[in-house]
This record gives sequence, structure tokens and C-alpha cells, in this order.
Amino acid sequence: MSHFLEKETDFSKMVDAHLSRRNFLFGSAAVGAGAFLALNPVAKAIAATVDNTLLNFSAIATSTSDNIVVPKGYNVSNLMSWGDPIFANAPAFNANGQQDSAAQAMQFGDNTDGMSVFPISKDRAILAVNNEYTNYEYLFAHQGKAMTADDVKKAQAAVGITIVEITKQNGQWTMDKNGKANRRITANTEMLVTGPAAGHDLLKTKADPTGKKVLGTFNNCANGETPWGTYLTCEENFNGFFGVENAAEKDVQLTADDKRYGIKAEQSKYQWHNFDERFDLSKNPNEPNRFGWIVEIDPNDPTSTPLKRTALGRFKHENAAIVVNDDGHVVVYLGDDERGEHLYKFVTKNKYQAGNNSANRHLLDEGTLYVAKFNMHADKLEGKGQWLELTYGKNGLTKENGFNSQAEVMIFARRAATQVGATTMDRPEWVAVHPDKKHVFCTLTNNKNRGVKEGQEVGGPNPRAENHYGQIVRWAPTNHDHNSVTFKWDLYLIAGNPTVHKGDLYAGSANINKDNMFNSPDGIGFDKAGRLWIQTDGNYSNEGDFAGQGNNQMLCGDPITGEVRRFLTGPIGCEITGLTFSEDQKTMFIGVQHPSGHFPQGGTHKPRSTIVMISKDDGGVIGS
Repeated sequence: MSHFLEKETDFSKMVDAHLSRRNFLFGSAAVGAGAFLALNPVAKAIAATVDNTLLNFSAIATSTSDNIVVPKGYNVSNLMSWGDPIFANAPAFNANGQQDSAAQAMQFGDNTDGMSVFPISKDRAILAVNNEYTNYEYLFAHQGKAMTADDVKKAQAAVGITIVEITKQNGQWTMDKNGKANRRITANTEMLVTGPAAGHDLLKTKADPTGKKVLGTFNNCANGETPWGTYLTCEENFNGFFGVENAAEKDVQLTADDKRYGIKAEQSKYQWHNFDERFDLSKNPNEPNRFGWIVEIDPNDPTSTPLKRTALGRFKHENAAIVVNDDGHVVVYLGDDERGEHLYKFVTKNKYQAGNNSANRHLLDEGTLYVAKFNMHADKLEGKGQWLELTYGKNGLTKENGFNSQAEVMIFARRAATQVGATTMDRPEWVAVHPDKKHVFCTLTNNKNRGVKEGQEVGGPNPRAENHYGQIVRWAPTNHDHNSVTFKWDLYLIAGNPTVHKGDLYAGSANINKDNMFNSPDGIGFDKAGRLWIQTDGNYSNEGDFAGQGNNQMLCGDPITGEVRRFLTGPIGCEITGLTFSEDQKTMFIGVQHPSGHFPQGGTHKPRSTIVMISKDDGGVIGS
């Protein structure tokens, strides 16, 4: 702990200095064609005075192998894979694709994503995991070409959230099939809608005339966890599950808002609407409005009802990064993962009360949602910004501009963000708050539309046209107050390929080189010591612009010096996603999503999304 506190002080002083002068990665040169900005000499001088001991592992090379590679002194083991039974009476996984929906409902879901560990004791904890979507080519023997009603139920049972108890024996964590908290939350689990949009006409359907009871959650991407012990799951690309049975049907009238969220009156590849009319747009046009929310879940109570928190806005949520501000208000940072969408924050109306979780569990029902506007300069990769309030009656959010209530502002948060003049971003994905609570980081994964489509001009935190490498933006709230409506920002790094590109921003920032290059930063998170863990979900062709970058990977960054080292490479075709630690920081849990080779069993086995555990041979803290 003493080590972390020392680093916290150094980090705060250093970053504040950079944000108040020039971008610490890029110096004072103007950004122009062919210009590449070198590491700021002031940052070098400060970093040279720091006794840096954060990254205590040897960086590894890129890999194209069908396994996980970690540094010397570390080992990898599997916790659970898609289809593993999570109850004592559940059937074992059968790779033939012919197991029914009842079996899948008792097994670990598909395509693991964001997750959190909730400690119970030294050797027992609860693990909550998102199951984002399904791969029909593996889920069904017919690969989705001969769907039945039960096949749809099976697919609906393969998404959502898996909650299991895990126990530690002889230094190894295992899943406990007899855990009292074990639970599957799927596309058919009953949920309650809370907040300003609850009961609104746009959320009412034939099956739910109250507009307050929704069945299910799906396309759950990343996550968050609250100080009062609940799990936040984030609904992202929900639009892909809706459609019409007859792709040629013309009587479905889609609004501009529907189209903004990606809703299409055509055959969906998941085909749910062919067997479950909830997802048929011609019969239930309001059903999509009931998705795209943050869902709060009590992982300790398997009988509890998940709550859709509409005060946090409706969009394609990536994760939810929470910080308790010094004044007691809880702040949630939120990314909307689509090209040209926005970065948000939510501030609770009421304050966090330590030890009073019955009161805290209502905090996300009331508050103010804001969206970010970055002030941009053509010759700088840093600047100031402001949070624009998304409250009905303010900033043009009025009847004259198509908003009739706060509920509509939340349901159509994307349109509201455009109305107030928010900055379009290069796919804002995970947000992470540094343990010092003074600095926030967000991955901007990529954006092929930057500089091509109207409203997505090049500049500021989005400095490259047709950006296929991504970057990480960082900001510091004014006076370290997350309630403040102003902030200073810079770029922690710009991903790129210095072996392919020379002398321009596509080579990456000064802390990116041939030994640590990557593309498409996605998952991001800090450990207790302040190490920044970066996961990728990008192009793994290893060709052209991506030559030499290999499979998707996980890197570790030092926010003090800007150094980045590759820590892990994943198997063929996968995304590395999901990040959480045991309470003692000696076990790291990560997800391997949609591998396309034969991971984890090898040979000719079907690939299965898997949660893996990483530990040190000497039993120490990860990264130390």
C-alpha cells in the first residue's frame, strides 16, 4: 500500500503538469501532414526522477499461435468455458450443438465479456460475467440455417449474465457448482424499469402496458461495480436482435431515432423475431426502446430483480466506470460504442452513504446526465473541455426541438447529445478512473468514418482520418472535482504501426514502437497499484497496415512514464476482454471471446469463449 501512495502523489503532480502545459507525448510541434510529435522533454525530465517499479515483467513478442502467451514467471489456467455447467444438476457441455434451451439455461453463457469479482471471504467470492452474444456456427449443429422456436430460446439462454461462486483451494480458484448465488440472467429474465423513462408510452407494449416490466437483457458488453456491492451490466448492440419475419415487408415505419440506433426492418441474422414476436418490429415497434440501458444487479441475491436504470441514458453502452466524488456524489462515466457517437457522465442527485446500502441502491435513479464537448486546436493534441447538461428544458432540449419530457431526452440520448453540440468520437469504449480519483482514461477504438462523414471532422482527441488504430484519451476534472463541468484533456497514447508508417500519426505516439505496437484498444482498467491494463479487439490479419501486430493482446501501461509493455497475447481470432482481480490482486481474470481456432481444448475441438486466470509462479501480485 505504501508503494501505491507514493506513486499516486508522483502521478498526480506529473499529469497535472502535462495537462497544464503541453501534451506529454507530443511536445509543441504543430500537427500537420508528415509531422510526428516527439515525447515532451519536460515529461522526460520528470519521469527520470521517478523510481519506477510499476512494470516488473518482461515484455513478450507478438504471436499468431492458437494459445495464450504470458511473460516468464506467469502461468495461465482456465476457470470456465461456454457451456460448462454452473449448477450441480446441470448437464455437461456437449459439442454437437444439439443440446436444448433447458441445458443452456443451466450452463455458462457464450462470448464472455466484462466481469467483476465480489469478495465474500479470503477464499470465496462471487464472479459476475457478461455473455454478450452467440456464435450460431458453434451453438447449433445446423449453424443457424434451420432454426426452431427452441433454438431461439437456446440462443436467448446463451446471452445475458452468468453469476457463480468461486472458491480458492491450494492457491487455485475454481467454480463452485453448489454456490448459493449461482444464477443465469438471460434474454427472458424479468426486469424492472426505473428512473425518468419508466412507464413512458414509448416503453409500453402489448405484453407490458405498464412500460415498467421488461423481459431480459442481451448484448451485454462491459460492466461496472458499485461501492454498495452491485453489478452494472451494459447493453450495447441490442439493435441486431430486432427485425421482421418477411425481409421484404414495407409496412414497418422506422423513425430517424430508430435508424440512429441501428434498427432495421429486415431479417436479423439471429432470427429471434421469426419465433418470438417481441422482436418483430411490425408487431412490437416499442420493444427496442426497452434496451440500450444500464442494468443494476445484486449478485448476492439470486432472487433479486435486475433494474434498468434509465436515468443513465439509452445508447450502446460499453462500460460504467464509477467514482465517489469528494463531496459524496457518485459519478458514472459512460462510453457509447459506435463511430461518431459520444462520451457521457452521470452525477447522482443524492450522496453516497457509507454503510447504508439500502439508501445507496436508489442512487442511480435520480441525477444529471452530461455529454462531453472537447475544445479542439488544430496544432495541439490537448485542450480543455466541458460537460453539457442533458436536462429537459435546457440547452435546446425543448418541445420546439422535438423533446417533450426528460423521459424522451433519456430514451433518445444520442439525439439529445447532438442537439447540445457534443463532440463526435472514435468509438468511445471502456472508461477507467485512476485509483487517485483525479484522472480518467477512455479507449477510442477506431473509426473508419473520421474525416469521411459529415460531423466527424479530424481534430482534437480524434486526430486521424479513417482511424483504424485507435487512441486513449485522458482527462482531469477541474480541481479534481468530478462534479465540475470543465476538464483538461490530452492523449495518453496513439496506437499505430511504426514499421509500416513513418513520420506521421499513423506510426503512433512516441511511446509506441515495434516491440509494443497494437491496434484497437478496447477494454481498459487499473489495478490497485495504478497499472493501466489495455486489451485489444482489432484487426489480427497480421498484414498490410497491421503487419507484425499478430493476434489480439493485453498490454500494461505506466501512467507515470508513458511506457507500455505487452503482457499477453490471445489465441487465433479472439478478442481479449473483461478484466478483474481477486481481492489480493494475485489472480487476474480475463476473457477470451469468440476464438476461431480450437482454443481452449486444442486438437480438432470446437472453439469456446473462456475465462482464464493468470497468476505468478511465486504467488505474488500481478505485474509486480
